[in-house]
Amino acid sequence: MKKTIKFSKLFAVMVVLSSALIISGIVGFFTKGINFGIDFQAGFIEKVRFAPTAFILTYDGEKNIQVAQSSQGIDITVISVDTENKVVSFKYTEYPTVGQFIEAIQQQIDGVKVKALAKTDTALQSVFITSETSRLTTEPFRAHYIPEQIQPIDADEVRHALASIPSVSVQQVGESRDRVFQIRLPDNGTYTNANAELRALINTALVAAYEADNFAVLSTDFVGSRFSGSLARQAVLLVIGALFLIFIYALVRFRWTFALGAVLALVHDVLIMITFIVWTQMEFNSTTIAAILTIVGYSINDTVVVFDRIRENIRLNPKLALVDVLDLAQTEVLSRTIITTVTTMLAAVSLYIFTSGSMKDFALALLVGMISGVYSTIYIAGACITFFSGKKHAGELALGGTKKRPVAEVTI
Repeated sequence: MKKTIKFSKLFAVMVVLSSALIISGIVGFFTKGINFGIDFQAGFIEKVRFAPTAFILTYDGEKNIQVAQSSQGIDITVISVDTENKVVSFKYTEYPTVGQFIEAIQQQIDGVKVKALAKTDTALQSVFITSETSRLTTEPFRAHYIPEQIQPIDADEVRHALASIPSVSVQQVGESRDRVFQIRLPDNGTYTNANAELRALINTALVAAYEADNFAVLSTDFVGSRFSGSLARQAVLLVIGALFLIFIYALVRFRWTFALGAVLALVHDVLIMITFIVWTQMEFNSTTIAAILTIVGYSINDTVVVFDRIRENIRLNPKLALVDVLDLAQTEVLSRTIITTVTTMLAAVSLYIFTSGSMKDFALALLVGMISGVYSTIYIAGACITFFSGKKHAGELALGGTKKRPVAEVTI
């Protein structure tokens, strides 16, 4: 017969250890604070794509000239006060190369000056125009293109280029030729015009590292303090709502002592993850919330498996003490728990090793949460059930201590 591991002997010790860790997290919260990402604090967001400039357009006339791009080609709209608007379309089928486009625009649009930087045989369809600005002025209007052979830049290189800017974060989206970088910079409240000043801070560093002709600003956005505060409140309510729904589920499926133990174990996991985030100063953003909710779901699944085995063993061994039934059930599912957790952790380790930025933080948070989830299922949930049920035998718990009925009819 398989030897039963006496997990219950360490219930008190582990509860004290967990309490100490959580208290340290509370202390860290008030002394170090949480490293909130731009999602939860006011700041500037800029999306950048690294690509060389194909050509530069300028215009110093009195008319308003707008540039737009579609799947069919590039459209130039000439807006005048005293005449009707004029739209000139340069279709990719009619002007397949940059050279042909430049020649045509100089002939058809008066006052527009063009400076070619790419080869004239470059495909016009490889050119892209950013949505940052669409009006031609005396300031250079850059149209970028994706060469056939391009050396991709990764997020670490961009972070290095922006290393002189405190608290800046860089997230990479897409791969190789379609790679876009989302650059975030929080507003610490010291700027007079935060939107313009933060934009200038980022662009100055990028120009110094890559020159203005080698990157395109796709879009910019500024998140105000009111919106970021609202998002933080919604995140807290989301976690609380998830815990409440899980409590209702566990209450329907098991006894109230089991449901309370399950939820307290989940609260423990959330607090341990927050403690880890506080002391490592890992950025707390929407990805972190996703990791917390993932662990809440993962941990309750593990807890429910253990509770099912406890319920079965109560029916089979009504004369055993409750703590002995807990030890027996946890021993029986221990191998399953270890195999499942290690398998899942391998995927998280791969994410941690082979990714960077917020995805790397997500993987690290998952690893901490999975370890905490297994630990809390055994020691925190078990300790709560023991504490709230008292020193009862399994049969007394099942029968409520009074009314006698067949053990097989008991619902826990």
